[in-house]
Amino acid sequence: MWCRFSCLSVVAGFAAFAQTPCEQVKSLKLAGTVITSAESTTAGPLANPGAAPVATQMLPAHCRVAATLKPSPDSEIKMEIWLPAGSVWNGKFLAIGGGGWVGAISYAGMATALHEGYATASTDTGHEGRSARFAVGHPEKVVDFSHRAVHEMTVTAKAIISAYYGRGSRLSYWNGCSTGGRQGLIAAQKYPEDFDGIIAGAPASNYTRLCAWRLALEAAVIKDSAKAVPPAKAALLNKAVLAACDALDGIKDGLLTDPRMCHFDPSTLLCRGSAQDNCLTAAQVEAVKMAYAPAKKKSGEVIYPGLPPGGEAGWAALAGSAAEPGELNVDMFRYVAHEDPNWEWRTFDLERDTALADQKGGYMNGMDPDLSVFKKRGGKLLIYHGWNDGAAGGAISPLNTLDYYSSVLAKMGPKQQDWLRLFMAPGMAHCGGGPGPNQFNALAAMERWRESGAAPAQIVAAHVTSNRVDMTRPLCPYPEVAVYRGIGSTNDAENFACKAP
Repeated sequence: MWCRFSCLSVVAGFAAFAQTPCEQVKSLKLAGTVITSAESTTAGPLANPGAAPVATQMLPAHCRVAATLKPSPDSEIKMEIWLPAGSVWNGKFLAIGGGGWVGAISYAGMATALHEGYATASTDTGHEGRSARFAVGHPEKVVDFSHRAVHEMTVTAKAIISAYYGRGSRLSYWNGCSTGGRQGLIAAQKYPEDFDGIIAGAPASNYTRLCAWRLALEAAVIKDSAKAVPPAKAALLNKAVLAACDALDGIKDGLLTDPRMCHFDPSTLLCRGSAQDNCLTAAQVEAVKMAYAPAKKKSGEVIYPGLPPGGEAGWAALAGSAAEPGELNVDMFRYVAHEDPNWEWRTFDLERDTALADQKGGYMNGMDPDLSVFKKRGGKLLIYHGWNDGAAGGAISPLNTLDYYSSVLAKMGPKQQDWLRLFMAPGMAHCGGGPGPNQFNALAAMERWRESGAAPAQIVAAHVTSNRVDMTRPLCPYPEVAVYRGIGSTNDAENFACKAP
């Protein structure tokens, strides 16, 4: 990899004496970097964002900088950094993560960060488009996607911040979910000096094996249509699960506070005669059990955990309505493992192909439990995951996140709450949504923790229906759970307390 840090010292030294006007930022000389544009923008809608969700969002005035990074001869990493006016800059930097195979800059997250007064950056991780086609014949681009693009973006962003404002950011944060959660964990593991606080939501941390488990499940249902569980029957299954387990946490609210307490057997819904709408066929019961179960090697070693009960109504992978498994999962094996655009997913062999994916792309996984350097620097890591994560191609088992959290404690000792906290959200789907409390301000919790030393004893989350908050509930630092005090509305967070199970 090209030298980055020694070359940036010149910029940092220069920045200590003078600010750089926005348009002159383009003239900065940074190793392995071409700044393609730098322009002052007035308050208004973002021009040509390349992402419809923010096409009409009003943004405050800022300096918008675009750059291409080339840490290797085959790298082509696009990034942007937005710099609010010095008078409104909060003195901090917030980097925004991506989703899936990324392939685009996360403008929506950047827009939110800019409104909060942050200098903010995001990257396409070195390719365009949501597919992994870029991987064939381009191992350096896979490294960029895996971890290098985020690191290079961060180093470059900090240099530009120093030059533009005449001083560096006093703190640097990361915020991402799904792939963005994985990116955050890898930053803490591989580049512990990049961020002072990291928010990692629903992390796709065991990426090669996540894709293997999902592909095995989807392929089984598509190959045998009898296994398909249509949405109406998925809802029936979910209703039966809640009827059996909802009250285990002390209240009946349509949510499982800890789904691991639920030991529902889908065989209880088995049709006793011919197939009916109010029961599951033997093949459908088999598919449901496959979704609950971990994927295993022939030796019994777990490849990836299954999904906990409670979120069945959103398990699109069982619907069998697609002609092919999700592109996200097929791409791992077609383009990364086999490096063959013509690879046929019907030939997928769980054990063989998982081993190949681990061999070719195992460095994509963010499962290293040794975070001692990040901890020593004073870094804070806030992880969150929804218990109902299981929606259409985005299903990431919350049990994998619990496994990773437990591995960190096993490696570093049981008492790590001063810098590491995990929050499990009952009823929340993938990165939000679902019937449970799913909207909360993790960044505010991180700011109070890192800047004031106030560790989050709880995070109040809300469920919103028709633009109205109809429920609030505290999310508790694992292993604590929200326990109803016994009086008042169960839709009011004030009537719950975080307690050890």
